[in-house]
Amino acid sequence: MEPHIQEQKTDYRSLGVSGLGGWLILIQIGLFLTIILLAVQLMQNTLPALTSEMWDVFVSKDSEYYHVLWGPLIIFEAIYNVVFLLFTIYIVVTFYRKKAILPRLMIVYYSVSLVLYTVDYILVLQIPMMRELEDGSGIQEIVKSVITCAIWIPYFIKSERVHNTFVR
Repeated sequence: MEPHIQEQKTDYRSLGVSGLGGWLILIQIGLFLTIILLAVQLMQNTLPALTSEMWDVFVSKDSEYYHVLWGPLIIFEAIYNVVFLLFTIYIVVTFYRKKAILPRLMIVYYSVSLVLYTVDYILVLQIPMMRELEDGSGIQEIVKSVITCAIWIPYFIKSERVHNTFVR
């Protein structure tokens, strides 16, 4: 007869650092700033561009600012901003509930941000007027996103605090 082996559950929080402190404070600040910046972007740029008057300026063939990609670009940015705002709010809720899925959500969040910044930049460069106005800020955003991914994705994979905090 085999002896009955009782399975033990490990309380990861007792093994080392845990909680929403440490470097996770920077993540919290970043998430709240992202929510604010996306809301401002929507209110100041995206929603005004969707009004019939502004829409006609960019997509009417009679307009001096017309380009075939303006419509798709404006719609892409509107959808991106709304979806990312909602996704960021979901991440904040998940963060404070200390859900085990949070590290994966953050990896997706940073990766998708990089891809979408890059796609947006490529689309913007296809419009001659926007290409002329490009001052390097688009490339700077992509570089910042690459650096962010290089720092925070490994952090969410390897951090003891992350592993011990997001276990539910």
